[in-house]
Amino acid sequence: MKIKYNIISADYVGSFPNWGKCQLPDNPEYAFIGRSNVGKSSFINLLTERNNLALTSSKPGKTRMLNLFLIDGKWNIMDLPGYGYAKVSKAEKSKWEIFISAYILNRPNLLNVFVLIDASIPFQANDIDFINELGENGIAFSIIFTKTDKLSKNKIQSNISGFIRELKNYWTELPLYFMASAIDKTGRQEVLDYIFSLNKQFIDFKKQI
Repeated sequence: MKIKYNIISADYVGSFPNWGKCQLPDNPEYAFIGRSNVGKSSFINLLTERNNLALTSSKPGKTRMLNLFLIDGKWNIMDLPGYGYAKVSKAEKSKWEIFISAYILNRPNLLNVFVLIDASIPFQANDIDFINELGENGIAFSIIFTKTDKLSKNKIQSNISGFIRELKNYWTELPLYFMASAIDKTGRQEVLDYIFSLNKQFIDFKKQI
């Protein structure tokens, strides 16, 4: 019988203006990012089963710093600002891009970046561009297709298939991906199982050094 992993505790650590000020640099860490209003905070709340752990808003651009959470006292979730549309100035967007890139490229304990993609709309160029940049820099990542409850199954699958076809123009081997809905509460266990498998690899590796 397969063990179902779960989360016992989830605590807000703090919000940081840059990666160098972030705490807990030795825990395995997972970053969550996506276009503004993709449902990122809602998915983090679903994953941790805490309604208000990550702040949600119908207004894009709610997350503006690196928001760090400690899970079970052993591993971290990092809630990153969204990219794409947000009602902020170009200067503010540029600042976000700089400190997001600095965090992703330099955070020593970052094991995986979960890129959230809105499955209720056709693929967006900036999603593809962001994923390709991760690949070009050798950053481990996975995809979570969100809002799979918004349209019919056929339409959702059509949008996801379109996204996958576009990825195949750039990738010979497709990244791991999950389907999720904060409304239907789907995708949680699959993502959590994957995180715990990476946590185990991290612990085993630390024992060897």
